[in-house]
Amino acid sequence: MATHPEGRPDPINAVALLDEPTRRRLYELVASADEPVGRDQAAGAIGISRELAAFHLDRLADAGLLETVFKRLGTRRGPGAGRPAKLYRRAAHDISVALPPRDYRRAAEILEDAIAGVGAPAITEAIAATARATGKAAGAAARSATGARAGGSRRRAALVDLLRDGGYEPATDPATGSVRLRNCPYHDLAQRHRDVTCGMNLAWAGGVVEGLGLTGVEPVLAPEPGTCCVVFADAAE
Repeated sequence: MATHPEGRPDPINAVALLDEPTRRRLYELVASADEPVGRDQAAGAIGISRELAAFHLDRLADAGLLETVFKRLGTRRGPGAGRPAKLYRRAAHDISVALPPRDYRRAAEILEDAIAGVGAPAITEAIAATARATGKAAGAAARSATGARAGGSRRRAALVDLLRDGGYEPATDPATGSVRLRNCPYHDLAQRHRDVTCGMNLAWAGGVVEGLGLTGVEPVLAPEPGTCCVVFADAAE
């Protein structure tokens, strides 16, 4: 496995691994799962042998794209229960490649640190207003592409597409119709300054709904570990 001098996985090597079709399918399977995935489950899902699935999953883990956890499956415990199974989940850290090297995250962190240090309400309000205007423009563009006469279901579909393109990994709850976001594109910033980042994200989401002309959908803050802080809730809930 290629690594940086500091011992971290090489991001170019990690991304290159996904060029192999079977490995890419396994990564997408694990990344989209709500719970860690075992070798047997992964093999059955894409129709390959357990041995081949194990090989590719371990390569992805070695590259830093996946993390491994060990857990006993089933309800049996104690002697005779067998060894814990090796399971895989998407790695929590980011892997990105920029050629030549760029570091926009550092600039964003400096700016956010400065904003949080000042703490002036006018700055927070300006961020929210700009974020909402940006979201409204994105929503209006999506509405235009969908068609001015599109009904509510098509506009909801346009919302999901817009969120997917933005890296939020939206998932619609079939029971409630709410849209939860499995990924936060601003994860590192949210860990440092949650109020500023989540407030900006919520304002952007509100602008998207307004721009799409969606009714019955309300962005709300509902943070959960490993997900985006914003949920597009059914207004009737």
